[in-house]
Amino acid sequence: QMADPFLYNTGERSHYGCLGHEVQIEYLKAYVCRPSFSTDKAVIVVHDVFGWQFPDIRYIVDLIASHGYVTICPDFFKGTEPWKSTDHWPDFPDWMKNHDPLKVDKEADVVLKYLKEQCGAKKIGIVGFSWGGMAVHHLMLKNPQLTAGVSLYGIVRDSEERYSLLNPTFFIFGEKDHTISLDQIFLLEDKLKQYCKVPYKIKVYPGQVHGFAQLKPEDMKPEDKPYIEEARRDMIDWIKMFV
Repeated sequence: QMADPFLYNTGERSHYGCLGHEVQIEYLKAYVCRPSFSTDKAVIVVHDVFGWQFPDIRYIVDLIASHGYVTICPDFFKGTEPWKSTDHWPDFPDWMKNHDPLKVDKEADVVLKYLKEQCGAKKIGIVGFSWGGMAVHHLMLKNPQLTAGVSLYGIVRDSEERYSLLNPTFFIFGEKDHTISLDQIFLLEDKLKQYCKVPYKIKVYPGQVHGFAQLKPEDMKPEDKPYIEEARRDMIDWIKMFV
């Protein structure tokens, strides 16, 4: 049995009053937040196993929107149940079989079409956390419409074709993440040096566990706060550089 990798307690989240609203896009529900001025730049946020309604992910959507991007988090689970902190960890592999982060291409296309046709987006980036980080890594190998990506603690591990990124991609990891070993991170770095033709960056944040970067301010421990804030600034800077 694996240890539960989500070291922050998801049962005691503080309530979050969202700034955006929910929309229906074809067969997908999505949460959208727009900046206070009009823009032709957008960012797709890919949620983690806790799904598109989880308060932490909506906080991140609102945060990115505040930097001047139409920001959207679609339900990549297509109406099926997200993983819950009360679920039993031994069931996780079965749950994952039905929620494959590498099978998100169709949903990404639906959302890209919406952003271009309904929101006037000309440049679109993507950011994803954990499950969503794996989805981002996958999409940056497959979908040239995504101008830049940020993958937070998600690596595509079981595929040969995982280093020829199409557009600039930034990989964020926590040093103490026991779902992703430093060996895996070094391998990623080594292979990207060999095969990747576009800008990329890998950064490991000291002492941080899996899921560290999407905590809301009131849920942060004081010793982690500087690293969480740095990771978010780095994420936004990458998006601003390329989107």
